[in-house]
Amino acid sequence: MKKIRLGVLVSGRGSNLQAIIDAIERGQIPAEIAIVISNKSDAYALQRAQKHNIPTVVIDHKAFASRKDFEQALIDELDRHRVDLVCLAGFMRILSPYFVEHYKNRIMNIHPALLPVAKGLYGEHVHKAVLESGAKFSGCTVHFVTEDVDGGPIIIQRVVPVKDDDTVESLAERVLAEEHRAYPEAIRLFAEGKLEIVGRRVKIK
Repeated sequence: MKKIRLGVLVSGRGSNLQAIIDAIERGQIPAEIAIVISNKSDAYALQRAQKHNIPTVVIDHKAFASRKDFEQALIDELDRHRVDLVCLAGFMRILSPYFVEHYKNRIMNIHPALLPVAKGLYGEHVHKAVLESGAKFSGCTVHFVTEDVDGGPIIIQRVVPVKDDDTVESLAERVLAEEHRAYPEAIRLFAEGKLEIVGRRVKIK
């Protein structure tokens, strides 16, 4: 099977990037990471990529006059590396319809809750909202990215219990462990041509 080429966009520590790298190295995903791009030069994710000899580049959003100029620079870099699938892994910039349309049905993101729960929130704000809601379960969602933030077709969801004594930190840790399983699985299904978008649903063939 031909390997697909991934472009991973990061802003922070990159634990989901590491999970993808590890799954590829174990032979679980027929893919290679062609490029890792960060909008922050101090993102630890860049060091993770470099340890595995994966090309990296920093494209600082603050260096551009407009969001479109920034996104065009991202597109130019991703296209130069002939990327088949764009994976957002803790990328802390909302992408415009211009970018999303360029990679229609070829951008994935992971959200640390069961969408549509905590839609539009990020990081610890997500887990805080879940705890405050009194929900008995949380989890993570891998979805295709559309113009609707956190509103694209859902590929995979994995569930964890919310315990009575949970803190934001303990719930985040339990959810993150599932993220590290779910994201590589979603990428594998895409790489194997097993995902079909039908309306707002994703069918797994």
